[in-house]
Amino acid sequence: MYENELKALKRSGRFRTRKIFDEELFDFASNDYLGFTNRKKSLNKAFKLLKKYKTITPKASMLVNGYHQIHKDFEDKLCEVNQFEAGVIVGSGFLANLSLIEALVRKNDMLFMDKDYHASGVMATRMLEGRVVFFKHNDAKDLENKLKLYGANSKRNIIAVEGVYSMSGNICNKEIINIANNINSILIVDEAHSSGVIGENLLGLYDYYNIKIRPNHIKMGTLGKAYGSYGAYILSSHNIIDFLVNRSKPIIYSTAPSIFDTALALVNFKYLIKNKYKIKKKIQARQKIINNILNINSNSLIIAIKQNNNKSVIEIQEQLIDAGFLVGAIRQPTVTIPILRLIPRLGESKKMLKKLLFKIV
Repeated sequence: MYENELKALKRSGRFRTRKIFDEELFDFASNDYLGFTNRKKSLNKAFKLLKKYKTITPKASMLVNGYHQIHKDFEDKLCEVNQFEAGVIVGSGFLANLSLIEALVRKNDMLFMDKDYHASGVMATRMLEGRVVFFKHNDAKDLENKLKLYGANSKRNIIAVEGVYSMSGNICNKEIINIANNINSILIVDEAHSSGVIGENLLGLYDYYNIKIRPNHIKMGTLGKAYGSYGAYILSSHNIIDFLVNRSKPIIYSTAPSIFDTALALVNFKYLIKNKYKIKKKIQARQKIINNILNINSNSLIIAIKQNNNKSVIEIQEQLIDAGFLVGAIRQPTVTIPILRLIPRLGESKKMLKKLLFKIV
């Protein structure tokens, strides 16, 4: 079964396999932007936090009895720091996007989504029966034109963007946020790759542009990137969070998120807030190295280096592995043009980053 389809994938250089990479490789591929996956102190603190409670696993969905005090503590801390009214923990970033789009886009509403939005959001749009319009990547003018064309008679307009786009490192155009605010559109910002990386306080896109949070704003973030754990969260107004808890199927029917993973993320988040200026300096130092050697001026921690074809990007990745470095090799359909995806994460030294870059130049 599926033999012909698998052969076609292999012929096109798009066949994928799971690999266990050598832990001794210098890791410049993962989304662990701040290097928290190597921070054993966080692990010990999370265990200590769990020991206070009789229940250490979720047991059921959040609306049965899976909601735990650690879930609430993390939600409350996120809301306090990010200045949102309410929040809800979700099992993963993929589920968070499904939760938002499947539940919020109702009959007579229209969703306007950046064409480079994450695959989880794009997949969720297939349930909307034509109530979605894709606008050109980061193009505020195209969004404005399509809002006039398709959104004039809708009950609600909803705009979905990413804070930092996962395959390019591009930061969302501020004009798009201005448009959403001017027409009071609901604005979904997927902050998976921006929270912990950009902004004066390393809180992501809203922080980066110093935007005062409004009732129409939604922030979705993951725990599996800068926060060094697994899971996701959604922050917004009380009304939107209450609506999601009542109507979003991934929230209602999934077992509640892991209590341990949430505890670990809470520990890491508190560490990040306490040490934000020190961490920010480390991020800026790596961005400066990238600019000096590759002549790429990036405000994020995602460096996309275009390659000629699928075969060449895999070959370069393998050559770098032989030299002791792991860098992402991203092919279609994830991207239109194959890229080396380099993450100058804080978990590796500046010295090793420079060595890697001189091998790529």
